[in-house]
Amino acid sequence: MISINALTVAYGGFTLLDNINFHISESDKIGLVGKNGAGKSTILKLICGEQKPTGGKIEVPSGMQIGYLPQIMQHNKGKSVLDEALTAFARLYEMEDELNEVSLQLSSRTDYESKEYESLIIRMNELNDQLSILQSDDPIVLAERTLLGLGFKREELSRPTETFSQGWNMRIELAKILLGSPDVLLLDEPTNHLDIESIEWLESYLKDYKGSLVLISHDRKFLDNVTNRTVEIMLGHIHDYKVPYSKYQVLRAERIAQQRAAFENQQRMIEKTEEFIEKFRYKPTKSNQVQSRVKALEKLERIEVDVEDKAALNVKFPPAPRSGDIAFKASNLQAGYDSKVVFSDAEIEVKRGEKVALVGRNGEGKTTLMRIVMRELDPLNGQAKTGHNVNIGYFAQNQEDILDKQDTVFGTLDRIAVGDIRLKLRDILASFLFKGEDIDKKVGVLSGGERARLAMAKLMLHPYNLLALDEPTNHMDILSKDILKQALQRYDGTLIIVSHDRDFLDGLVDKVYEFKNGRVKEHLGGIDEFLRNRKIESLNELERKDKTPNTQSEKPKSEAKITENNGKAEFQEKKFLSKEQRKIKNRVNFLEKEIAQWEEKQRQVEEKLQNPGAGDDVMDLTREFLENKRQIDHLTDEWMELSEKL
Repeated sequence: MISINALTVAYGGFTLLDNINFHISESDKIGLVGKNGAGKSTILKLICGEQKPTGGKIEVPSGMQIGYLPQIMQHNKGKSVLDEALTAFARLYEMEDELNEVSLQLSSRTDYESKEYESLIIRMNELNDQLSILQSDDPIVLAERTLLGLGFKREELSRPTETFSQGWNMRIELAKILLGSPDVLLLDEPTNHLDIESIEWLESYLKDYKGSLVLISHDRKFLDNVTNRTVEIMLGHIHDYKVPYSKYQVLRAERIAQQRAAFENQQRMIEKTEEFIEKFRYKPTKSNQVQSRVKALEKLERIEVDVEDKAALNVKFPPAPRSGDIAFKASNLQAGYDSKVVFSDAEIEVKRGEKVALVGRNGEGKTTLMRIVMRELDPLNGQAKTGHNVNIGYFAQNQEDILDKQDTVFGTLDRIAVGDIRLKLRDILASFLFKGEDIDKKVGVLSGGERARLAMAKLMLHPYNLLALDEPTNHMDILSKDILKQALQRYDGTLIIVSHDRDFLDGLVDKVYEFKNGRVKEHLGGIDEFLRNRKIESLNELERKDKTPNTQSEKPKSEAKITENNGKAEFQEKKFLSKEQRKIKNRVNFLEKEIAQWEEKQRQVEEKLQNPGAGDDVMDLTREFLENKRQIDHLTDEWMELSEKL
């Protein structure tokens, strides 16, 4: 389908991609892997025509539709969420308008034998054929289904897109791409701003997707579940494996080990041959053997071991100046935007030297609190203040909006550095893997991971005593995450961090604030202790646990009491219920039974998934699991809404 031939990309004297070749076939689902800055995002831009190669070419069949989701994008404003998603059907609406116009012309013409009339008939048939293929379902139904799958609530579909965060706008763009039903999907880290429910929905969608897929992701599980082929980019070259990510790692290790073994054997053979040549070079009786071995060495195809990219971050935060005992304190805090309250009655205290994690579902207020800490947002009610002599270094999620795209890597630091630190800027950038000509790159050409590293490098310019980091690892590869974690463990200041990465937080934080249902709850201890107390295995399960009520132990508070009347127990309502309230109460009771039945079905499916039998289809079971889950969520949402009215 798509052929990439002798592709080369160079910036000045630096070659990013060096004469690479591979082919994307129908139904290929490729995981594109490699370190940050290796050229993964560049390949996607080249395929969809957003960037031109220095050499080589990419052959894309004419008429092929490509859907491209970049890491960083511009979001449209002025429409509701649903209306913006419906722009994906712009071509369909244009065809419908054209069909109406053609039909109108045919109805008004009488030159039935003319070529013009015949052309209109042909065009009408073409449009009808195309529309019959495209109109598999009502566009509004499809758009709503996709948006709900990506995590939007039905009541949010009418809200303007500009009232949502960047992460939610990314979901709208993803919905538009999926609704366009392209032949090829190019997705650059699509899971960065998704919660577990939306990731599972997208995972299920991509498994069933009939076209080709090229996916960039640092989520190993997602790659394993979605892809069937792995293309690795390393030091400008590619290595193509016809297996998912985990199997690729095993095969890659085996390939390197085999190369090294073959290389060492060949080197021993070459060494012995050279010893023979040197020893008998001047003996006439051995001249024929010597010449024969000299020619053999000249013809020998030398084995090379693939060079591995072992460059790694070298991060060490400056010592933190002493601050007051309390770094940040909030009392009776209510936060939100205009009339929308995100959370209320929060009591938060972060002491000097504490390392604190903020966890919870998307949209519960973690970033909102970060903005209050940074004084970018005022509380709606209550108090929030930083302590004495607290100097905050902030890493925001939206680095693409904060960094100047026209500035260079070096200029980004040079513009804000003062004093003696200016003499160390090149060393600081080198510790974050910006070396040589890298420092002259424009910020606009950097990958998401490189921008994250550059933003982290800015935190080295001042001795901050409180670091506020909002999803700092979103675009980082696994090695970079580990090194950053070690640096934060050694950091002697205060840390407030938003993250959904359990491995990253494990052993790093000593207190957790959980954002849930408009409230903020303090949990003392590390992330493992928090998860044990919540009886869950990962932070992602917070989204699952918080949406489904336990029908056995968490039923709505009873509105009834038991009184004694003539020795008999008599049930009386606490207060007189109106006809409408009785309807609601009956519906709530019905929903509780329904939820319990669906949960039992789900439990049976889970048992089969954990230990499938010979006749069980895992794909069918997975689909059934997700459908059951959606039904439980739908019933639960209605249960919660009605319960609040009683």
